[in-house]
Amino acid sequence: MAKTTPDIPVPDLTGKLAVVTGASDGVGLGLANRLAAAGAEVVLPVRNPRKGEAAIARIRRENPDAELSLRDLDLSSLTSVAALADRLAEEGRAIHLLIANAGVMTPPDRQTTEDGFELQFGTNHLGHVALVARLLPLLRAGKARITSQISIAAGRHSLNWDDLQWERKYNGDQAYSQSKIAFGLFGLELDRRSRDNGWGITSNLSHPGVTPTNLLAARPEIGRGRDTMTVRFIRTLAARGILFGKVESALLPALYAATSPSAEGGRLYGPSGFNHLSGPPAEQKLYSPLRSTDDARRIWKISEELTGLRFPAESDRPLA
Repeated sequence: MAKTTPDIPVPDLTGKLAVVTGASDGVGLGLANRLAAAGAEVVLPVRNPRKGEAAIARIRRENPDAELSLRDLDLSSLTSVAALADRLAEEGRAIHLLIANAGVMTPPDRQTTEDGFELQFGTNHLGHVALVARLLPLLRAGKARITSQISIAAGRHSLNWDDLQWERKYNGDQAYSQSKIAFGLFGLELDRRSRDNGWGITSNLSHPGVTPTNLLAARPEIGRGRDTMTVRFIRTLAARGILFGKVESALLPALYAATSPSAEGGRLYGPSGFNHLSGPPAEQKLYSPLRSTDDARRIWKISEELTGLRFPAESDRPLA
């Protein structure tokens, strides 16, 4: 008997504006499709317009009445992040959901962003930090829920505090893990600061388990000319319903974290199956590298310095 793909109910999102990064394929595309099916208007900020148009066409085949729009965004460029934020600010629409899902994984050699940051740290973490910082007024206006997509890799390794940009000795796997730890710490600190400063934002974390997306597939633009052996292995087992999830199930933790009335801020949601590799979504214990509030405050400060952006502080709150 074929293994049944788990699913969850999604509340009516009519009238809500959702932004999903990395929605041109894989888990992000699946998330955009599910949000649109629930009635949300979905903005897809993409680096590749051709892939973005194909994603919209695919969603509309299943949901002909979906409200969808493309925007340009390259998370490896702070200039691009600023341009997207400026455009959305000009449109003046409150944002109710932000799923920060886009990412890049393990380039074989060290590469840097347009701004000189190690590619994974700059894209997966700093690009999203800058996006949240610049969109903060719209997120506050929508009393938004922000879900930051991390990875099971955040449970391994640690922050390389003495060389966050991996300039001395590059290790792609450890650099990827660091980018997801940093982003997870930021998401948790965002929820704490929102509660302390009255921003009205809820921030939580999700991870998809392990699924055969394009993260480990051939990516010539980052120096990977062919699919990795790892992704081939994952595809083979996932197709047989063994150990790993498919995109349809891998998107569920983020979907639950972003939309469920039961999902809370400051929590991590992931698959509930063996070793959290696949299965229905559920809350899980924070990985040990994510538990230090001191580390969260430290990476928050460093991220503000590196991006040149500053979130409001307690002293910035208007007097009653």
